[in-house]
Amino acid sequence: MSAPQSNIVLSGLARRLIQDGLMNEADALDAVSQAQSAKQNFVAYVVGQNIVDSLSVAKAASSEFGVPLFDLDSMDKEQLASALINEKLISKHHAIPLFKRGKRLYVAVSDPTNLTALDEFKFNSGLTTEAIIVEESKLTRFIDAIIEEKESEELGDLEDGFDDLDLETIDDDAEEDDGETGADDAPIVRFVNKILLDAIKKGASDLHFEPYEKNYRVRFRIDGILSEVAAPPTSLSTRIAARLKVMSKLDISEKRQPQDGRIKLKLSKNKAIDFRVSTLPTLFGEKIVMRILDPTSAQLGIDVLGYEPEQKDLFMEAIHKPQGMVLVTGPTGSGKTVSLYTGVNIINTPERNISTAEDPVEINLAGVNQVNVNPKAGLTFASALRAFLRQDPDIVLVGEIRDLETAEIAIKAAQTGHLVLSTLHTNSAPETLTRMVNMGVAPFNIATSVNLVIAQRLARRLCEKCKEPVNLPEEVLIEAGFKKEELGTFEVFEPVGCDSCTNGYKGRVGVYQVMKISEEMGRIIMEGGNAIDIGDQAKKEGVNDLHRSALLKVMQGVTSLEEVSRVTQH
Repeated sequence: MSAPQSNIVLSGLARRLIQDGLMNEADALDAVSQAQSAKQNFVAYVVGQNIVDSLSVAKAASSEFGVPLFDLDSMDKEQLASALINEKLISKHHAIPLFKRGKRLYVAVSDPTNLTALDEFKFNSGLTTEAIIVEESKLTRFIDAIIEEKESEELGDLEDGFDDLDLETIDDDAEEDDGETGADDAPIVRFVNKILLDAIKKGASDLHFEPYEKNYRVRFRIDGILSEVAAPPTSLSTRIAARLKVMSKLDISEKRQPQDGRIKLKLSKNKAIDFRVSTLPTLFGEKIVMRILDPTSAQLGIDVLGYEPEQKDLFMEAIHKPQGMVLVTGPTGSGKTVSLYTGVNIINTPERNISTAEDPVEINLAGVNQVNVNPKAGLTFASALRAFLRQDPDIVLVGEIRDLETAEIAIKAAQTGHLVLSTLHTNSAPETLTRMVNMGVAPFNIATSVNLVIAQRLARRLCEKCKEPVNLPEEVLIEAGFKKEELGTFEVFEPVGCDSCTNGYKGRVGVYQVMKISEEMGRIIMEGGNAIDIGDQAKKEGVNDLHRSALLKVMQGVTSLEEVSRVTQH
């Protein structure tokens, strides 16, 4: 649903696109409104949504504002004014200084009204700045390539000298006092640092350090799958554990109880990665698992998460409602936190008071009041939620609804003018509603407060460089769930494997069942209907289940049939 458009003023560029016949006025108003809601500039929005192609927008902008048009593809990165490249500025303003002529600095922008960018580059360089129009899509690719190159250089430098790593949470005194770590352990320090860097470079989400009777192994979870990456000698297990515990500020002498800690690893001035550390006493030593918490995952933006256009519209509509509840459900590691944080980022404006209760807070969000629940100290989800409601909130995020008390307070908040976002552990969207009934929540309260339920999974993306088409018999495709009339309209791809990927896959994409609670569904809930009844009604209303959503990703060439079977257990 579009935001209200009554007070929207069309920019010169939007009017120009209308005059050139590239948009009509209604679409332009809607695009300006949606861009404002998504906190994007107008050019990035219309190009990103494929409303107008990148080159047409650039030509219109060049003509409208009398600014020269430049083809970025003709620019070699080596020719850039490299001394003036500041990754923070180019990311923040989506603009890049191209070259310097005398006292003038020419800055590539896709939106010439981006005067803040020109001012900041002027202040940063001490030069007079002039805009040059470039295509939005080429600018995005160019900036991404530069940032990736810079980060690779930084990581390469770090590999050459591990001692330069800035581990902010190390307690040097504790390290010196401990008999198990000291001057003799320089190789252990280097080994652990190397493992942490490898995990970051390979895009791992978790690291497992596992001691057994006759061997010791280190595994990474990459794109949801664990694989072994190192097998140091068993004799080093206690020293590796001690080193990791020192870095996490944990009690090194306590080996009989589980412990939790954090490490902050500064890779450069602008980039830091947090690790959440958990230790567990096992038969042959302490197993340590580290979760990599990358703050940039919360700023991905909704367009890269994998929502189909109609699913994205339902999500955007639900989070812009002033009250009600949005529930995200799925197993651990299915991307629920990133979905919720992405939603919170979109609606995080100075006019709104947002509070979150999480266990634990994984990613820090500027402008959001985040609370770590601590049941031992009496700070539960329920008590944090009660406190939030006395703090004049607009939006409340509850990490997980685990019990009736939390569920009832969240429902009450959703009914009294607050937007509530939360998660549950269920297998599908219809099961989420029956789970709440089973918890003891009154069916009427569920039907009147829940606006949207999203069930999700993460499927591995096929590597674009090496994926290959595969010919499958019609019977196999129909058995997999494709409709007869769809056959022949798409190609199925399979993983191959190359130097750029892991077993033919690189990265992951979300697979979603996005279910808006209709009046009919509300009636089924109140009449005591089960998840099957709600699921049948959802199907009638055109809601794709997880398996169907995954098949759409196969038709788009994003993932494979094997991956669909794995994530949807069909």
